[in-house]
Amino acid sequence: MATPVKKTRRTAERILDVTLELFNRFGEPNVSTTLISAELNISTGNLYYHYPAKDQLVDRLFDRYEAALGALLKAADDVHDVEDAWLFFHMLFELIWQYRFLYRDLNDLLSKNRRIETHFQYVLKEKTQAVQRVLAGLGRGNAVRLTAPEAESVATAMVVVSTYWLSYEYVRDPRHALEPENAGAALLRGASHVLSLLAPYFEPAQKQHLLGLAQAYSKVPASPAAHARPAASTLASSRMTP
Repeated sequence: MATPVKKTRRTAERILDVTLELFNRFGEPNVSTTLISAELNISTGNLYYHYPAKDQLVDRLFDRYEAALGALLKAADDVHDVEDAWLFFHMLFELIWQYRFLYRDLNDLLSKNRRIETHFQYVLKEKTQAVQRVLAGLGRGNAVRLTAPEAESVATAMVVVSTYWLSYEYVRDPRHALEPENAGAALLRGASHVLSLLAPYFEPAQKQHLLGLAQAYSKVPASPAAHARPAASTLASSRMTP
């Protein structure tokens, strides 16, 4: 009796995986349940059995993102120097890229999806608190010198940049910016944009190290985030865990 349940669960997860791919590629407003069904080669009735409305697909994908973000933000407590900070923000941008439809279509989703409207405010709060912990850790590690008011202002600016980074990328090149082959360069720019806000506050040696990291990463051939992720995650595991 357990087999049908497992098969149903696998089908539901496969629907989410394909929907995420389509949302990321075309934008959520441009993807219909008919297109999703066709891509999966299933009937719309089968799709509706698992997800009776398109909003439920959006909600479940947002749940996935929110859970992954919560796990990632815990690493903020392990940031002590510029290299830790670089890896933390690179992984944050990788996660945003993985669910980029949420940011690409953010205003539209906020206007029509009550769950995202309320929960994204919580996401911003959690991001801000995590960035504040990153700054506190950098301060304890003598990597930066920030007063309390400066730290609050910089943390807010870093969250703003990370939230609207994809919009900036999209405006730069609407036809190609969010395609998978451009992920590597986009992630590099995102991490650099955010950490550049800290440049005036870094100790000289840490500032030079940041420039060195940016130059080293810029020499790596651009590749999809899926290709960049193992290297960043492996480094982060060795650098940011006890």
